Amino acid sequence: MPPGASSWQAPPGRGYKGPVMARATRSTARKPRLRAIPGSALAGNTPEPSTPSQQSQDEREATLAYARSVLEAEAQAILGLMGRLGDSFLRALELVRDCPGQTVVTGMGKAGLIGQKLSATLASTGIRSVFLHPAEAVHGDLGRVGRGDVILALSNSGASEELVRLLPSFKRLGAPVVAITGDPESPLARGAEVVLDIGRIEEACPMGMVPTASTAALHAIGDALAMAVLRSRPFGSAEYALLHPGGKIGRSVMRVFELMRSGNANPVVRESAKLSEAVVVMTNTPGRPGATNIVDRQGRLVGIFTDGDLRRLVERGETDFDRPIRDVMGKRPRCVGPEVLALEATKLMREFRVDQLPVVDAEGKAVGLLDVQDLLAARYF
Repeated sequence: MPPGASSWQAPPGRGYKGPVMARATRSTARKPRLRAIPGSALAGNTPEPSTPSQQSQDEREATLAYARSVLEAEAQAILGLMGRLGDSFLRALELVRDCPGQTVVTGMGKAGLIGQKLSATLASTGIRSVFLHPAEAVHGDLGRVGRGDVILALSNSGASEELVRLLPSFKRLGAPVVAITGDPESPLARGAEVVLDIGRIEEACPMGMVPTASTAALHAIGDALAMAVLRSRPFGSAEYALLHPGGKIGRSVMRVFELMRSGNANPVVRESAKLSEAVVVMTNTPGRPGATNIVDRQGRLVGIFTDGDLRRLVERGETDFDRPIRDVMGKRPRCVGPEVLALEATKLMREFRVDQLPVVDAEGKAVGLLDVQDLLAARYF
């Protein structure tokens, strides 16, 4: 049979129903058997990772030395930016600070993730900012950009196709572009009004490809720009507190007036009132505070009376509820102003071991009461 010829023939005559396939013969070759390696998945369990004690000392030291070299490479990339800051940085600062619209940050891949953090930092310091994903922008999200906005475009190569193709749209919308890139001759840089050049940066990876040192530099220059903008405009701890009402940051800038009991919840009695009246006020005031402020005719604070004071009177058998409160109140109590940081008020409570602090204004009038329960609820203790 010639090579490549068919191994079947059509039978002659009528009744032919199709080709007759040659019957395959069973191979006599023995199949190799897979042997389970102890500790492998084939053996019924997964291998356990090697522990530091199982590694050679040389391997451990080599790993740590390499990790340190990564940190050093990223640190050098950041330090190298210091000599690159100049007029273009100041121009970028002015565009962001004086922007009548919002600062739109954009970038692809790892640079995009750095851009999201930069946008969040700007927003947390009072600069209106959004992140625009380049791939989503061409499918309608470009509507987030308007005239008067400023674009911060991050790309180490400056050649990201998804980013570059947005440049004509940004130009038509009248939104100036600040390019943050490692190539000042790239398409992104050529289409931008301002270029922040981070320079050619060698990545801290064995292949020299994984974004590491370059993203560290993008991150650092973004922070430098955000903080320089913050420094150049009126924005203090009070404004910061408005944007950070929760968590440790919020507690660090919260003021007493935000936590104190005021209005109907502020327990107040006149110094001429009877002890019984003070107890009634402490009992009926919303929130059941453990104390009451004692004031004179002008509403100025002259003392405080607490649950502890009442218990001590009971212990001494001096519970004459018709006595004037001035005779049993605590005189010259420690107090705070409404603008004092809640952290400072908490420190005073701990130092002097008191559960309540009267809050007075500039004229000495009792405008509130700070109770330890309110500080506990806000997690100051």
